[in-house]
Amino acid sequence: MITINIDKAKDLTKKRLREEREPLLVAQDVLFQRALETSADTTAIVAEKQRLRDITKLVDSATTTDQLKALSC
Repeated sequence: MITINIDKAKDLTKKRLREEREPLLVAQDVLFQRALETSADTTAIVAEKQRLRDITKLVDSATTTDQLKALSC
Protein backbone atom coordinates (compact mmCIF):
# COMPACT_ATOMS: atom_id res chain seq x y z
CA MET A 1 0.00 0.00 0.00
CA ILE A 2 1.29 3.43 -0.92
CA THR A 3 0.74 6.26 1.51
CA ILE A 4 1.38 9.89 0.73
CA ASN A 5 2.89 12.23 3.26
CA ILE A 6 0.56 15.24 2.89
CA ASP A 7 3.05 17.61 4.54
CA LYS A 8 5.74 16.66 2.03
CA ALA A 9 3.19 16.95 -0.79
CA LYS A 10 2.31 20.46 0.43
CA ASP A 11 5.98 21.46 0.47
CA LEU A 12 6.44 20.18 -3.08
CA THR A 13 3.29 21.98 -4.23
CA LYS A 14 4.49 25.27 -2.74
CA LYS A 15 7.79 24.84 -4.54
CA ARG A 16 5.99 24.14 -7.83
CA LEU A 17 3.74 27.16 -7.42
CA ARG A 18 6.68 29.44 -6.64
CA GLU A 19 8.39 28.28 -9.82
CA GLU A 20 5.18 28.81 -11.82
CA ARG A 21 4.55 32.28 -10.48
CA GLU A 22 8.08 33.67 -10.89
CA PRO A 23 7.75 34.59 -14.59
CA LEU A 24 4.20 35.81 -13.98
CA LEU A 25 5.39 38.20 -11.28
CA VAL A 26 8.17 39.46 -13.54
CA ALA A 27 5.60 40.16 -16.26
CA GLN A 28 3.40 42.02 -13.76
CA ASP A 29 6.40 44.07 -12.66
CA VAL A 30 6.94 45.15 -16.28
CA LEU A 31 3.27 46.06 -16.64
CA PHE A 32 3.40 47.99 -13.37
CA GLN A 33 6.46 49.95 -14.48
CA ARG A 34 4.84 50.80 -17.82
CA ALA A 35 1.66 51.88 -16.05
CA LEU A 36 3.65 54.17 -13.77
CA GLU A 37 5.42 55.71 -16.75
CA THR A 38 2.10 56.58 -18.36
CA SER A 39 0.28 57.45 -15.11
CA ALA A 40 -2.18 54.62 -15.80
CA ASP A 41 -4.22 52.88 -13.12
CA THR A 42 -2.22 50.14 -11.38
CA THR A 43 -5.04 48.72 -9.25
CA ALA A 44 -5.55 45.54 -11.30
CA ILE A 45 -1.81 44.93 -11.53
CA VAL A 46 -1.35 45.30 -7.79
CA ALA A 47 -4.27 42.94 -7.15
CA GLU A 48 -2.84 40.31 -9.52
CA LYS A 49 0.60 40.55 -7.91
CA GLN A 50 -1.00 40.03 -4.49
CA ARG A 51 -3.01 37.05 -5.77
CA LEU A 52 0.19 35.49 -7.08
CA ARG A 53 1.96 36.09 -3.77
CA ASP A 54 -0.93 34.55 -1.82
CA ILE A 55 -1.25 31.44 -4.01
CA THR A 56 0.96 29.39 -1.70
CA LYS A 57 -1.36 30.11 1.23
CA LEU A 58 -4.03 28.02 -0.49
CA VAL A 59 -1.79 24.99 -0.06
CA ASP A 60 -2.14 25.13 3.71
CA SER A 61 -5.91 24.64 3.56
CA ALA A 62 -5.73 21.70 1.15
CA THR A 63 -6.45 18.31 2.68
CA THR A 64 -6.04 15.98 -0.32
CA THR A 65 -3.50 15.50 -3.07
CA ASP A 66 -6.24 16.15 -5.63
CA GLN A 67 -6.72 19.60 -4.13
CA LEU A 68 -2.98 20.20 -4.30
CA LYS A 69 -2.81 19.08 -7.93
CA ALA A 70 -5.66 21.44 -8.83
CA LEU A 71 -3.76 24.52 -7.60
CA SER A 72 -2.04 26.58 -10.25
CA CYS A 73 -1.12 30.14 -10.95
